[in-house]
Amino acid sequence: MPYTLHRGDALTVLKSFPDESVDSVITDPPYNSGGRTSSDRTARTARAKYTSGDARHDLANFPGENRDQRSYRSWLTELLTEAYRASREHAVVMVFSDWRQEPTTSDALQMAGWTWSGTIPWIKPASRPRKGGPKQDSEFILWGVKGSLDKTRDLYLPGHFIASQPRKDRVHITQKPVEVMQQLVQVCPPGGTVLDPFTGSGSTGVAALKEGRNFVGVELSEHYAGIAEERLRGVLTQDDFELAGPEE
Repeated sequence: MPYTLHRGDALTVLKSFPDESVDSVITDPPYNSGGRTSSDRTARTARAKYTSGDARHDLANFPGENRDQRSYRSWLTELLTEAYRASREHAVVMVFSDWRQEPTTSDALQMAGWTWSGTIPWIKPASRPRKGGPKQDSEFILWGVKGSLDKTRDLYLPGHFIASQPRKDRVHITQKPVEVMQQLVQVCPPGGTVLDPFTGSGSTGVAALKEGRNFVGVELSEHYAGIAEERLRGVLTQDDFELAGPEE
């Protein structure tokens, strides 16, 4: 089986992983962001923070959205430290963030031992304009490396992405486009293992399998773990699915 999906708390599960057992870490943690006041950031649900009032869906909430910024940095640092330990030399980490949490995310990444190597904007064309100022149309992917970047591979990725969140068959509040994730997972060597400690609906895993990588994920929500499992199995049962061969 080219994937394993653990159900439980990400930090607890990661502590059970062997040293140097994964080849890249690509994840979209709960941002614990949103709102101008502490109560707005810590008391509101994920749906209240990240879904507009006129949204035409009723997607399930997800846990982990009640930390203030200081506890978020402490928690994320510990988690990325465990991910660092579990990663092989030259492994790349990619962590999604919004603009509010970008500075503290870069702090956590570096305190965990990773060499911060850049920030990749993800621009969403379907975002709404904001009266009186620039619209918030971007999320950010902070990336780093364990040790040094492997430059022996003939790999060149974009410095930014332009793609809207999925609309058709959307199953998660903060679901990422598979076409973007398929490019990101290429930082993992062919046949290697991509780790996502916050699997959500499984988009990173779907992308990894489609690109000929193995996948190991962790998801706390039983609801979303079930959706992720279904999507991952669906990739493997597609009649026309073939694992990608090694890169030339």
